[in-house]
Amino acid sequence: MKTEQRIYLTPTPVRIWHWLNAFGFVALILSGAQIRFPDYLNIFGSYRAAIELHNTAGIVVSISFCLWLGYYLIIARSLLPLYFPNRDDLKHGLFKQALFYFFNYFRGKPNPHVMSPENKFNPLQKSAYVVIMMVLVPLVIITGLLLLNLELLRPVVMLLGGIKMVVGAHFLLACCLIAFLFTHVYLATLGHTPFAHFKPMWTGWEEIEEHDHGEKHSE
Repeated sequence: MKTEQRIYLTPTPVRIWHWLNAFGFVALILSGAQIRFPDYLNIFGSYRAAIELHNTAGIVVSISFCLWLGYYLIIARSLLPLYFPNRDDLKHGLFKQALFYFFNYFRGKPNPHVMSPENKFNPLQKSAYVVIMMVLVPLVIITGLLLLNLELLRPVVMLLGGIKMVVGAHFLLACCLIAFLFTHVYLATLGHTPFAHFKPMWTGWEEIEEHDHGEKHSE
């Protein structure tokens, strides 16, 4: 027998950041696609409109990222335990979580990760977020800012190999983030219901299942 309980998992500032970032990324993807393939896509009416939207969305997402980083570093003071895998995560948790996602989930087995406000993310999520939030997103922001200020930052651009090199790096980094976005949405559907993990990003409350043998599992 299973019973459900609710825990307050996602504070309001994080939810605001999440959706601001989500809509910003969609705007960046669509406008970036038109900028990259202008002969095949005309989503926003003109090339200039796509560039202006891309620049605006890029600035908003960059500011949002800095606010997110500042919130977890200064206010919540929980960036390291929440987003960086610990020794046990690396030694045992990665394999258990991968086994669950690729095999045990489809057999109806419970998630090995026990979700709590202090331990929101499983080892695979932590590992992915380290790469995404600490490496890829900062690099996308940096290359985007270089392209946004070519006249001012031309010496830096030339030092990095020129405009084509920076544009190519920006595009490839963006493709990596798009691939993560699709994976992120898919994994979010692997709760005890397809929308169970989406609700906390609106309400802040996560529903978890408590099994009759006393062990709690987050689906």
